[in-house]
Amino acid sequence: MIWNIVDHRTRRYRWKSVNAIVEAVENDNSCADADQAPSSGIVGVVHYDALDAVSVNEAVAWGMKQPCPVTLYLYDDDDGFPDNEHFG
Repeated sequence: MIWNIVDHRTRRYRWKSVNAIVEAVENDNSCADADQAPSSGIVGVVHYDALDAVSVNEAVAWGMKQPCPVTLYLYDDDDGFPDNEHFG
């Protein structure tokens, strides 16, 4: 289930095709000014997963189906994914 969304798109009104990443929301606990999520303790916690070239609707539906609370990150589909960064 989605607990937070971080929108990194520069083309904010493009909804047909975006790239999406999910991470367990507890991964954001170390970010400045973050709400503190409890450790989920769920087997199969999502540390990182990604989809490319999906609609915003598909990205949100996918995020809501995750087995633990997640942060959903959105990116422009023509920008790929960020390299080796914490997404918080």
